[in-house]
Amino acid sequence: MAAVAVSTAPGLPGDKLDHLVKTNQPTEHTIATQPDITYHPDREKWHARTARRLAEDPSLPSTPLPEGFPKKLDSPLVWEGKDWQDEKQWVHELSADELKEIDDAVHHFHGLNLHLGHVSRETFPLPTLGLVLLELAKELHQGRGFFVLRTIPVASYSHFDNVLIYAGVSSYIAPDRGLQDKNGGVLSHIKDLTASQAPGTIGGPAYTTDKQVFHTDHGSDIVSLFALETAAEGGVSRISSSWRVYNELAEHRPDLIKTLSEPWAVDEWGANPPFTLRPLLYYLDSKIVIQYARRYFTGFLGLPRSKDIPPITEAQAEALDTLHFLAEKFSLGLNFQKGDIQYINNLAIFHARDGFRDEGERTRHLLRFWLRNEELGWTIPEPLQPLWRRTFDVTPKVQTFAIEPVVRAAVKASAGIIGEMK
Repeated sequence: MAAVAVSTAPGLPGDKLDHLVKTNQPTEHTIATQPDITYHPDREKWHARTARRLAEDPSLPSTPLPEGFPKKLDSPLVWEGKDWQDEKQWVHELSADELKEIDDAVHHFHGLNLHLGHVSRETFPLPTLGLVLLELAKELHQGRGFFVLRTIPVASYSHFDNVLIYAGVSSYIAPDRGLQDKNGGVLSHIKDLTASQAPGTIGGPAYTTDKQVFHTDHGSDIVSLFALETAAEGGVSRISSSWRVYNELAEHRPDLIKTLSEPWAVDEWGANPPFTLRPLLYYLDSKIVIQYARRYFTGFLGLPRSKDIPPITEAQAEALDTLHFLAEKFSLGLNFQKGDIQYINNLAIFHARDGFRDEGERTRHLLRFWLRNEELGWTIPEPLQPLWRRTFDVTPKVQTFAIEPVVRAAVKASAGIIGEMK
């Protein structure tokens, strides 16, 4: 990938790794042992690994930060869960007049007889609510980085119209919808589908009742979730400031910032090439950007970590655990209700989910968009730009919207061939 010096990648000597990337052939180094680490973080193993590494090299906490990286970030994006005392600080309660505007916009769009890909500010007019949403969009990029809209009366609308409302409202936050699957799909369903899928075919926790650990989504400025239904028990949505986590690392473990800012071998699960190289952490335009999901380095269920790619190092394993447990420490649990729409800055905020239990009609079901606002959006670091181009290079005409739940090809194991979109 552009701007990634493969010779500096951890875990392999530069000449061996350069040969591996150019030829896609395994070397003796690719069979090195993967650290004892799984998708679900183990606090005891984390403490033991940290203690072992510090005992082996007591100078690690004195490691200089990578060149140009700040010692401390000062921004509204630096927060802890305890800083938020009242959900009114981040929830915008939709008024009766605003809900009437949304309903009018639904009827207006139907009258245009357009494909759903053409939902926009122009085709889904919200005269007064639209102005509110434009201001909330600034909060994502320039403020605390998250907010919740409460609440769309989902039971009053068809599946199609709920998707229409979601797309229409979101067009004011960020007009560009990103691909989440290789078939033009810009909408994903987050729901337990294990009962309808063959064992071993699901490779992502979004389609299970399992806990999701802290992560960012793959290749998007903004991640949005729309709750069509909540679980009978559990399923709490959690977010955490990666900027607060950065400050903690910069003060106490700058060596892990160095590790995160170096290229990692990101599993492509059977694609060609079998892995890509890029850092997980960047500093650009006075902003820290982090893009990582743990399963790319540990695997999950039907998509285990590929064998013929470089294993992660002990330093990388510690960094993954440290990111999760610090994010957990500083996190905020959101009271996500049926009909709520949640928006977060995916470049600066981690998100996670508790495990949950469905029962009867209380079956947790969320919709998801990946979004970008070209006017307000941050500059994307060069190594991530190919990923962003793949995500947002989709015209309205070819966008597809899965009205009913399906498993994305990207997280469905099938004869070792995985979809291009991750």
